[in-house]
Amino acid sequence: MPAIHAGMTIQSVLQTVRMVPLELRMLLEHTLGFTRVKLITHADHVLTEAEAKALLEAISRRLAGEPVAYIVGTREFYGLPFVVTPDVLIPRPETELLVDLALERLPERGRLVDMGTGSGAIAVSVAAMRPDAEVWASDVSEKALAVARKNADANLPEGRSVRFLQGSWFDAFSHDARFDLIVSNPPYIHAQDDHLRQGDLRFEPPDALTDHADGLSALEILVKHAPAFLAKGGWLLMEHGYDQSIAVRDMLLSRGYVFVQSWKDLAGIERVSGGRYGI
Repeated sequence: MPAIHAGMTIQSVLQTVRMVPLELRMLLEHTLGFTRVKLITHADHVLTEAEAKALLEAISRRLAGEPVAYIVGTREFYGLPFVVTPDVLIPRPETELLVDLALERLPERGRLVDMGTGSGAIAVSVAAMRPDAEVWASDVSEKALAVARKNADANLPEGRSVRFLQGSWFDAFSHDARFDLIVSNPPYIHAQDDHLRQGDLRFEPPDALTDHADGLSALEILVKHAPAFLAKGGWLLMEHGYDQSIAVRDMLLSRGYVFVQSWKDLAGIERVSGGRYGI
């Protein structure tokens, strides 16, 4: 356990504690209430007893494996700060690709729904970038929706909103609901994947990570039922695992989608697949 105590300066903490420097700085900013600039310009700040105790607790939680995002309670996504709790997945940079693709395909004054919204990162980001659009979001978890509503309230200007509904996939919507774009980052990790028992994933909600089966069942539900809820020529875009793009494209093609393709994230991994329906 690192020897953190009152009387230490920020600089001495940075020199003493052996952990990822960026993570340590984030924990310092959180526990001290400092901005990034203030942390740099006040490196000689002397920790009080309360500050040392809070910092030691935060560092201990991180060394035990808890994600930094859960410790500090926020994570940046698409340039916006999002509240995160253990009730939702931590937004990840690769999911920004899904937002980019959605914004490119969403028509003027179009309607978009984010299914399995979690923290609301996708839906809120689209709503923030496209004030003309009508954005909906759904999730089976009421706790997740509570987090998503907070993020919408915090990140959207007055007069802009996301319409939230609770329910499992398409059960949340009336039969006559139609959207120009359906997007989703569903649970797609295979139940036996060792990654579920490693790193940050150990702390994230299992139902949002895995379908407790082969990792494809939620994707299959989306592909099968989306046509009934898509406007003519509407798009379905889904994030998936690093090795699932071929299987997802095959699903889409077998159901009559056109312009089916996969898109690579910044790491060069085919991360999102989708297609258009009813042209």
